[in-house]
Amino acid sequence: MQGGIILKLSFRWYGEEDKVTLGKIRQIPGMHTIVTAVYDVPVGQVWSRESIASLKRQIESNGMHFEVVESIPVHEDIKLGKPSRDQYIENYCENIRRVAQAGVKCICYNFMPVFDWTRTELAHKLPDGSTTLAYYQAQVDIVNPMESDSDLTLPGWDASYSREELRDVVAQYREMTEDMLWDNLKYFLERIIPVSREVGVNMAIHEDDPCWSIFGLPRIITDESNLDRFLKLVDVPNNGITLCTGSLGCSCHNNVVKMAEKYAAMGRIHFVHMRNVAVLPEGEGFEERAHLSSCGSLDMYAIMKALYQNGFDGYIRPDHGRMIWGETGRPGYGLYDRALGATYLNGLWEAVSKGSTA
Repeated sequence: MQGGIILKLSFRWYGEEDKVTLGKIRQIPGMHTIVTAVYDVPVGQVWSRESIASLKRQIESNGMHFEVVESIPVHEDIKLGKPSRDQYIENYCENIRRVAQAGVKCICYNFMPVFDWTRTELAHKLPDGSTTLAYYQAQVDIVNPMESDSDLTLPGWDASYSREELRDVVAQYREMTEDMLWDNLKYFLERIIPVSREVGVNMAIHEDDPCWSIFGLPRIITDESNLDRFLKLVDVPNNGITLCTGSLGCSCHNNVVKMAEKYAAMGRIHFVHMRNVAVLPEGEGFEERAHLSSCGSLDMYAIMKALYQNGFDGYIRPDHGRMIWGETGRPGYGLYDRALGATYLNGLWEAVSKGSTA
């Protein structure tokens, strides 16, 4: 307990195949919750109760809580508004019910067309010798998914698509306007939010990463005005956001501290991804950096202070980390730098909370 508000520190875990084990994660001071999902079920299908129960058993046997799912992916047919979406939405509702029965309190998801997160490099070398994820606009600009002679792959893309399938789904989205995507999101929310309210789960949409259009595709969860519009689609407390400081902060047009203040005060931030980025000049892109404020463009202390002072009591996790000390593994999701980030967040929270009561 720190100043009356518990820091619900959490950590992403990719299941039994993850090199970063639960036994290692539990040694991080103050670790409260494991953030995970069922990864071996096709998008749009119902998760088995056995798989969910297995996650819960493993996490709780290591002394932590299973309270956040990241994520239950949204099928492309829902985003595209196809007739098949109703069955996929019903499956989604059933997944909400099932994870709620296991004690899950928060579900992080996104509504990004085709591409989840996009980077151009997964091991960009920084001056200190560590490696990190980076996005360089010039490298993105030379890729065109609709041209047969284009390099069709960038880090973060769904490898389940063949070249032909990728072109087809991109072509379908290029026929959509942003308003059409908004309509499809509203249709989805109007059906899942009543279910999530009934079972006591907060839904927390993740901003588009990065927060601008790529390849001419509509992207709508990008800035303050669009977050305002999103929250009004179904204006109830459990329809909220995952405040991802890196996804929002990679654009110099977004004031992340202001958004932290505003949406925490509204009670609509249910999950926070804390990540620092160095924003490059003239729209050149960004590089992910260590969590320390001075390592990037974001004031991490001011963000944590804004959250605390405006009553944020949701879940928070250190987001992507660099690869340091010779570690290898899933890009952005090694142990060492994320553990440093978690410790830094602990320190910031303690400083803010004790400073507020001094």
